Amino acid sequence: MPLSLLARETFELPCTITVEQSSEAFHAHVELAQEVAIQPGDKVRVHGAPIQIPFGTRQVFERRATVTRASPLLRGLTRLAAYFDLAELYEVSFNAGRIK
Repeated sequence: MPLSLLARETFELPCTITVEQSSEAFHAHVELAQEVAIQPGDKVRVHGAPIQIPFGTRQVFERRATVTRASPLLRGLTRLAAYFDLAELYEVSFNAGRIK
């Protein structure tokens, strides 16, 4: 039982990377070939050389990715840490003076 809390699963699958660098958008999106639900604490590593594209273009690349599932213990710790990070956003301050 204790070892099952630390066990990780790793598998590899194809992925599609869409990169756009223009005045309208600047992004890179990775889509895994299969419907794999990524959960808190999981890691996705895309293999291959770094991608560089010229400004004003949008390109699509096919690569391989390795997904490492978080252990149940790590998943729980990640959720707990995320809760406290979110709680920092709730901090509100009030100014006694009047806003001009």
